[in-house]
Amino acid sequence: MSHVTTIGGSLSATGAAGLGFGIPGYAHPLLAPVEWAELTRPGTPLHWAVLNVADGPGTMPDPHCLAAAGRLRNAGVRVLGHLDLAYGARSFGEIVSDAHDFHDWYRVDGFYLDRCPAEASYLPDVRLTAATLDTVAHRGHLVLGHGTHPHPGYAEIADQLVTFRGPWTDYRWSQAAEWTADHPPERFAHLVHGVPRSHLDEAMRIARWQGAGTIFFTDRSDHDDRTGQNSPFAALPGYWDEIVSQIGPGVSE
Repeated sequence: MSHVTTIGGSLSATGAAGLGFGIPGYAHPLLAPVEWAELTRPGTPLHWAVLNVADGPGTMPDPHCLAAAGRLRNAGVRVLGHLDLAYGARSFGEIVSDAHDFHDWYRVDGFYLDRCPAEASYLPDVRLTAATLDTVAHRGHLVLGHGTHPHPGYAEIADQLVTFRGPWTDYRWSQAAEWTADHPPERFAHLVHGVPRSHLDEAMRIARWQGAGTIFFTDRSDHDDRTGQNSPFAALPGYWDEIVSQIGPGVSE
């Protein structure tokens, strides 16, 4: 994959020089039109956004997702296709087939490997998958969605690792693995739900202290009645404008 190369000579592998957002997958554009529109707002420090049509690319191109992905790419936002590794349970053929559909239909700029295994025993399988996806997306951006600190060997495979995904109640007491100090913040992402507005500053300090360059914090919990999604990341945080202003102006690709 593109790994730690620069883009256009000035941007990091995340697509922005400092702390910014990674969007792990909003609800379908028909259910979350405001969310998708907000991603094209100028100055939003956005590193990437995940497109998840139907637990993957779906069975055929979705016109609403095509339009949403097109608007993001026209705005310079990196779009990643959502591939579920099911902690190693999905077959290599299924993953690669989904990747081809994402690239052929939506022209994604890389992939987000959700539920990626974290154990050393899966390193050869994930390395093979990553190398194959590299050819599909022509050196696209790759994010491994472990959700926890994996074996350090995974850092050699992808551009970014999600080393925390979970609730604020766990995040506020979390600690970074020692080996992460050998890598720059642009290599790591933290996705945290249930963060109260009153603890946003504390959450930012934890992310910076632990060396995460990409974040998504939300006050939403495991089930969102408005979108009907079980993912707390399916909709905008209630304090979206505030968190955007806290991070400051960003630079899109």
